Amino acid sequence: MTNTGPSALDGWSLVFTLPAGQTITSGWNAVFSPATGQVTAANVSYNASLPPGASVDIGFQATHTGDTGKPTSFALNGASCTVV
Repeated sequence: MTNTGPSALDGWSLVFTLPAGQTITSGWNAVFSPATGQVTAANVSYNASLPPGASVDIGFQATHTGDTGKPTSFALNGASCTVV
């Protein structure tokens, strides 16, 4: 994700909802909680600050029971995000 705003983010959290039947089993560059349903991916100590224009790559692996769809919306620190 990229900070396209005019101000630095000092701590961030990205909220999204996994499709039913998906469970996060591991992830990187964020702390994911809970593993199913509406998930929050929060910064870790080494990527908490994102100046304008800076980006961080996060990701996760998940299991599923048939639904391999993607989350349909994301919110960063409460603001809706554009998925590119």
